[in-house]
Amino acid sequence: MEDKTKVVLYARVSTSAQDYTRQITELRKYAKKQNYEIVKEFSEKISGGKKIAERAAIKELLDFVKDNKVEKVLVYECSRLSRRQLDFLSIIEQLTEVGVSLYILQNGLETLLPDGKPNPIANLCFGIIAEFNNLEKNLIRARMSSGYEHHRASGGRVGRKEGYRKSDDEFKTQYDREISLLSKGNTLKDVRAITGTSINTLRKLKENYCLI
Repeated sequence: MEDKTKVVLYARVSTSAQDYTRQITELRKYAKKQNYEIVKEFSEKISGGKKIAERAAIKELLDFVKDNKVEKVLVYECSRLSRRQLDFLSIIEQLTEVGVSLYILQNGLETLLPDGKPNPIANLCFGIIAEFNNLEKNLIRARMSSGYEHHRASGGRVGRKEGYRKSDDEFKTQYDREISLLSKGNTLKDVRAITGTSINTLRKLKENYCLI
């Protein structure tokens, strides 16, 4: 019996209010159609603008493919991997170094050819796409900053309405990843590096929701 190609899936959304189920579902469908064997699935809720060092799931994925006989990483679309141009290209380089091909479902592009050599056309396209994703990230940031400044100039306030306070359930839902990491014994500094959440907020979470 012919061995199946071993693959891992990766999905990402930016906020805890979003859901990556659709990405995973589409990737599973593709893997089944290609008769691939899914050996592990990685997913996280974190901004694509965060550095690799701050993203636990992508770090775990890179370590996993080095230690296991994985042949491909399947991702729904490029910006799910990273919106940071340098990080996106760095991830491709790290995968290529260990002979793992990256396949982007939405574009139908793959970094390695069947013989294991780099796919020059795909890598050229990925470089261009990564540049556009990075540009989009900067444009979104600029629009948000401009919108805040205009709102303030018009006498508006930025932030929560006065007197508003989140319920315990809302708070725990928003910071579910932070609470999980703290409950496992990670330090405040380490969790801040992974999630970007302030030390003061993490300290409150640890005191109120973590039994360690």
